[in-house]
Amino acid sequence: MLRLGGREFGPHEPVIMAIVNRTPDSFYDQGATFRDEPALARVEQAVAEGAAIIDIGGVKAGPGDEVTAEEETRRTVGFVREVRRRFPGVVVSVDTWRAEVGEAVCEAGADLLNDVWGGADPRLAQVAARYGVGLVCTHAGGAQPRTRPHRVTYDDVMADVLDVTLGLAERAVALGVPRESVLIDPGHDFGKNTRHSLEVTRRLDEMVATGWPVLVSLSNKDFVGETLDRPVKERLIGTLATTAVSAWLGAHVYRVHEVAETRQVLEMVASIAGHRAPAVARRGLA
Repeated sequence: MLRLGGREFGPHEPVIMAIVNRTPDSFYDQGATFRDEPALARVEQAVAEGAAIIDIGGVKAGPGDEVTAEEETRRTVGFVREVRRRFPGVVVSVDTWRAEVGEAVCEAGADLLNDVWGGADPRLAQVAARYGVGLVCTHAGGAQPRTRPHRVTYDDVMADVLDVTLGLAERAVALGVPRESVLIDPGHDFGKNTRHSLEVTRRLDEMVATGWPVLVSLSNKDFVGETLDRPVKERLIGTLATTAVSAWLGAHVYRVHEVAETRQVLEMVASIAGHRAPAVARRGLA
């Protein structure tokens, strides 16, 4: 059972986490949701399309202009508070690696801290424990925040992913984070080249077998683009194919830009797996 905020999600219930970037330089939307009203409209649309979690980020993952903790806080805290007010049933997540930002967004009502840089600030887990919120424990290959991988190698990439994420997860629980609110994430593209990201996808069932709920963040990423030689705006089909494979192998939470399309893929896979009845069943019955 996965418990985040006031929501509980069963083991065969796929969960969509919609991305809302509060940045002027996002790789995907180039700042389309930097201002409050477009961002709130994005949240409303995502929830209507089936997102259970809204993931709010104030700093883009890649290199770029410096964003101080104060500026990241300014971009996220008021928005978290407003999303919490307007959408009381949604799980509010914040993508940050900084403990001081985590503290501020938890005070504003966040339910989940999405630590995509794999414990770069070890105090973030302590913040999650203090507020009783969830934590995403991600493998970033030891990369520093906002850096790209450079000639990174692993003897066995999945062995490293498991060692790091399970260590972060157990540390979080030891600090007091509720066990049922901790997720692990293989960290596609983070500290990995394209072949590494493909391998961790292929071997995702090894993460699922640990018993921790697995979150995957696949949406329009570089490994999809390089695999198919497609620019950012032409990566949806590759993303959905990777989503289907991840769903079949047992991933639980999907961090995405395109909610409606992802929901159809997840529902189809769930029905093939026997976890969901068809929405309509008429063919051959009349």
